[in-house]
Amino acid sequence: MPWYDSAVFYHIYPLGLCGCAHQNDGQPVPGAWRKLDDWAAHAADLGCNALYIGPLFESGSHGYDTVDYRTVDRRLGTNPEFAQWVARCHARGQKVIVDGVFNHVGRGFFAFQDLLAHREQSQYRDWFCDVNFYGNNEYGDGLSYANWGGHNLLVKLNQRNPQVQQYHFDTVRYWVDAFDIDGIRLDAADVLDFGFMENLRRFTDTLKPDFWLLGEVIHGDYSRWANPRMLHSVTNYELHKGLWSGHNDHNYFEIAHTMRRLSGLCGDTRLYTFSDNHDVERLPCKLREKAHIRPIAILVYTLWGIPSIYYGSEFGVEGRKEWGSDWPLRPCLDLADYPDCTVSHPIAALYAALGRLKASEPALTYGRVEELVLTTERYAFARVLDGRALVTVLNNAGSPAQVEFRAPVPADAAQDLLAGLPDSQDVPVQVQDGRVTVQLPANYGTILALGC
Repeated sequence: MPWYDSAVFYHIYPLGLCGCAHQNDGQPVPGAWRKLDDWAAHAADLGCNALYIGPLFESGSHGYDTVDYRTVDRRLGTNPEFAQWVARCHARGQKVIVDGVFNHVGRGFFAFQDLLAHREQSQYRDWFCDVNFYGNNEYGDGLSYANWGGHNLLVKLNQRNPQVQQYHFDTVRYWVDAFDIDGIRLDAADVLDFGFMENLRRFTDTLKPDFWLLGEVIHGDYSRWANPRMLHSVTNYELHKGLWSGHNDHNYFEIAHTMRRLSGLCGDTRLYTFSDNHDVERLPCKLREKAHIRPIAILVYTLWGIPSIYYGSEFGVEGRKEWGSDWPLRPCLDLADYPDCTVSHPIAALYAALGRLKASEPALTYGRVEELVLTTERYAFARVLDGRALVTVLNNAGSPAQVEFRAPVPADAAQDLLAGLPDSQDVPVQVQDGRVTVQLPANYGTILALGC
């Protein structure tokens, strides 16, 4: 099976993690790649066998205003340093994907600079969308153009232009040849041209075995993007919303309905599952009850999908958008502040245990999903494979609850696979006559093993 089916991702925003200047001053942070290697090794300790790192290439500010697709951002270091970092990740058994910001470029991008200099005579005038030489903007360009999100800092590329497509394909080939990356997360895939993405898929299918394409898509029918002709997966923002609001509202129906809907739309396609990332406020800031971090982490790993941890989430790091800025979501962190974390820190130890289970229990990757209990405050479902069932049991209420369900496989006992962790509590379980009865503490969840 392709590597990404059983992947567990660790998501790093390197400009933030390394404490880079918010505006590109051309000055590298000393030891940035040594720090990033320490964090990649830490991700391996959590059981993450894949890394999504980005944005990574030369930009003017936050990384998504790309100036040079083929040069690692000078605030981080050099191309050879990144290539060596990828090689060390591969030696640990970790795949690496990077951001492909192909919808738009920064104003310093060479083709846009040529457009500003030569206007109607620029050989690159058709590289950009809706160029109007009778318009103007806040930069005093004497022309206007399409952008992303209303930001003229981000100049929209014309992906239907064969020259633009070839430029991007040559860039991807360069990334594979120079850095040996294993896939791309397509930024703003929900506004990319579909024909471009189909051509990209055909190109990358011949470039490297099991090269993975993930698309950033917020709303809609995800199967329009994630299908055999286009992308392998998309970001599951629909479930992301349900994870926190389903707990805040004591409404497991929202999460269960989301998974049913997505299964109907996408079939067996594995969507990229996350509780927070570099664009949304950190999970602890959205939860009314911080104890719900545990059941949400369990859901990320046990629902059908590809689980991901955003750096710092394993430590319960908080972060809110401030004055329209995303930088508070992308902090500079130091691993030395979290010694022995996979043993002693409650959330990090939970993630490490979930990572071990994902690696050792094929049912969490390949097992069919079977719903067992669903109420507003209680949810139980199984991942069943070859006579073994891993059952997720959850209680989002502020008081203990009894959960009872039919055993999905023959069994006369159950094992709590998350017992013994720093924040684990006693969970009495009785198995009798094909029925399982679980006594769950308040705001709590765990995973039970049944069968062979």
